[in-house]
Amino acid sequence: MEEPIVITGAGIVSAIGLGKAATLTSLLGGRTGVGPVKYLRTAHTEFPVGEVKLSDDEMKSMLGIDREPTTRAALMGMLALREALDEADLLYNTECGRRALLSGITVGGMDKSEQHYLDYIENDTANEYILTHDCGATTEMMADRFSGFGMVTSISTACSSAANAIIMGAELIKSGRTDIAVAGGTECITKFHLNGFNSLMILSREQCRPFDRRRAGLNLGEGAAFLVLETASSARRRGVRALAALCGYGNACDAFHQTASSEDGEGSFLAMRKALASAGLEPADIGYVNAHGTGTPNNDLSESRALRRVFGAAMPPVSSTKGLTGHTTSASGAVEATICLLALRHGFLPANYGWREPMEEGVRPVVTVTPAQLRHVMCNSFGFGGNDSCLILSENV
Repeated sequence: MEEPIVITGAGIVSAIGLGKAATLTSLLGGRTGVGPVKYLRTAHTEFPVGEVKLSDDEMKSMLGIDREPTTRAALMGMLALREALDEADLLYNTECGRRALLSGITVGGMDKSEQHYLDYIENDTANEYILTHDCGATTEMMADRFSGFGMVTSISTACSSAANAIIMGAELIKSGRTDIAVAGGTECITKFHLNGFNSLMILSREQCRPFDRRRAGLNLGEGAAFLVLETASSARRRGVRALAALCGYGNACDAFHQTASSEDGEGSFLAMRKALASAGLEPADIGYVNAHGTGTPNNDLSESRALRRVFGAAMPPVSSTKGLTGHTTSASGAVEATICLLALRHGFLPANYGWREPMEEGVRPVVTVTPAQLRHVMCNSFGFGGNDSCLILSENV
C-alpha cells in the first residue's frame, strides 16, 4: 500500500488577499477581488480583472529586493512560497532532505518584455529584463530566492499548469526522486495575456458569472499558490503537522480543439474518473467540487455535462471561485487547491459569486457560503488543448 502524500504547508497570493488568513476572510465574506484594472498598463480598461492589490515595488519592498531584475509573476510566487515554506518549517531549514520546486506558468516574464522590447536593439539598459522573458527564468528566480532546491522545473500546460505541477510533485515523491516537493504555480496579467483572451472573444466586460444562464465570459486574474508535499512518515519525522492529504489525482487530454472544450466534456470526465480511481474513492465520497467554471458558454456547459457523467443525480455541492479571484490561468490549479484546503480545514462551502439564473443543462452551484463537514474535496483545472487535470484533497490522515 502506498504511503499517503500529505500537505504540510501552503501559501497563496491572489486578488482576494495576501496569505491564507486574508484569503479565508474574503472567502467567508464572499468578497470579490475583481474590479477595474489598476496595475496593468493597457488601453483595454473595459475589462474587469482580478489583480493582486500590490505594485511590483510594494512586493519588492516586502521581500527585501532592491535592484536585481524580477518579474511580477516571480514576486507573487516568492510571497506565496515564503508562506508555504514557513508553515512547513522549511523557510530557514535547508538540511531536511531533497527538495524539488515545480511551478506552473505560461506567461513568464512577458510583463517586462512588453515594457522593454520595443527599443531593445538601440537600448542596452534593460537587457537584464529581456533575459527574464522565458517561463524557466521566473521559476529560477523563485528558487534562487529561497535556495535548498535540488530540482527545479516549470510546467506549462495552460490553465492546468499548476495542477499538473502538483501531480508531478507527488509522482516524484512516490518514485523516490525527491523527499519534498514544493508545487504550485504563479501567473501575472500582461497585455499579451489580456489581448490574447480578448482575441478569442471570451472576456466579459462585466463581473463573470460561472454557470449562469447569462454568463458572457471570464475575468482574467493573477496570483500564485504553492503546496508543500511529502510523505506522512516524512512529516512525522520532521515534526510538522499534516494539513490534509493529496489522496488522488488524474490527468487526461482529449485533444478536441486548440482552445475549446469538447461538448460532452470527455477530457474532464476522464480526469475526474482517474482522480477517483487514484484515491480509491467513489463519486458519493466527494463532499464538494471546486469547478474549473470559467464563466464562458463553452466551458460551463462542457464541465456541467462531465460532472453529470461522473456523479449522475447525486451531484455534490459545486462552485467556481473564479468570480472572486478572476481566472488565474496557469496558477489556478494551485490557487483553487489552496481554497479547497481552506474549505476542508475550516468546514465550509465557498460560494459561486455572481450566479443568478440556472443555465440549461448546467449544474446549480452553491451561491452562499455554507458550513459543511468535509472529508474529500475535488478541484478541477482544465487547460487549452483539452489538457485536463483533477486533484482530490482529503482530511488529515
